[in-house]
Amino acid sequence: MTYGVLVPGTRIMTKREFLRFCGTGFCALAGATLFGFPEPVRAQMAQKGLIKTKLSPYFTSLGGGEIQCELCPKRCRIPKGKRGFCRVRENRDGKCYSLVYANPCAFHPDPIERNPFFHVLPGTRSLSLATAGCNFGCRFCQTWEISQAAPEDVFSLDIPPNLVVKRAKQMRASSVSYTFVEPVIFYEYMVEIGSLAKEAGLLSLIHSNGFINPDPLRTLAKVLDAANIDLKGFTGEFYRELCSGELDPVLDTLKMLRQEKIHLEITNLIIPTKNDDMSLVREMCLWIKRELGADTPVHFSRFYPLYKLKNLPPTPVATLEQARTVALSSGLEYVYIGNVPGHEGENTFCPSCKKMIIQRTGYMIGEVHLKQGKCEYCGKPIPGIWA
Repeated sequence: MTYGVLVPGTRIMTKREFLRFCGTGFCALAGATLFGFPEPVRAQMAQKGLIKTKLSPYFTSLGGGEIQCELCPKRCRIPKGKRGFCRVRENRDGKCYSLVYANPCAFHPDPIERNPFFHVLPGTRSLSLATAGCNFGCRFCQTWEISQAAPEDVFSLDIPPNLVVKRAKQMRASSVSYTFVEPVIFYEYMVEIGSLAKEAGLLSLIHSNGFINPDPLRTLAKVLDAANIDLKGFTGEFYRELCSGELDPVLDTLKMLRQEKIHLEITNLIIPTKNDDMSLVREMCLWIKRELGADTPVHFSRFYPLYKLKNLPPTPVATLEQARTVALSSGLEYVYIGNVPGHEGENTFCPSCKKMIIQRTGYMIGEVHLKQGKCEYCGKPIPGIWA
């Protein structure tokens, strides 16, 4: 997907350009500017280094001062004074602390479609935020400047959960989105924001790699309204070699989110020569249909050469179209093409009468033919959060 943000006095920047400035402090300052902080506060809030910490409820003491983090399936064993794989969970005197609580390095309004959610409040604004760090090491990451950074490496804001919700209401956002990096790594911050957002009538949305353990996921689900999970590939080898992760825990997360009745969408970034085998795409789609339901929206997104995969070409549009055809022929009902603005695959079609019910051009919403969550033409219920 393509992102952009407008900072006063500048042109519209892409997400890549915007996040590149995180290392210079621009991202934090831009967030302060967008949300109307006075000049002295902006300067004070944009800080490089650790700002706040929060005790994690998910760790086990192993003796000798060593602990094991229980937040994600990596279950990092962390000696005293050291950090886990994500760079933001540290063993301090035998206890696990988050080093990024209330310290976002990206904080700005977005069209909700950018996260990407196509079946959640089309055309509304979402306050998007992220901290430094990630529990994956994807070789194709488009936000590696912050996802593969430690908290000390970027400029961050000091924004407690109640202020996040206040700013979202002030900018007339309908939701808060935890995105850009893996939100699980700022879990405590996300859960507290989600609880306050629910009280304020805002939705909480997560764009995640789905790499989280069952117990914290169940707690998160209580304050979560919708999730877009990156199903990055459909083999364990792909996850191990390109993501430093595992596939099975992600599949378990998808099934649990469905069980918890969280609105679910899936994004699959198709990378030439890495996960573009259409037999695997079909296998993935049949799994989605069987385990999650044919009405699960799936986004096939175009890869562009970034980070450690600059040697590969962008995904041919024909490959994305082929994947979409495979998904539809496998029985999936809502299949989208991402990162190709203006493509017909951005639109939503009723699987019953086949008519277009939501028109999109990039992130601009055109015609909408929904009435109380149903197709305006034939009355078929369309899954999503529409009001």
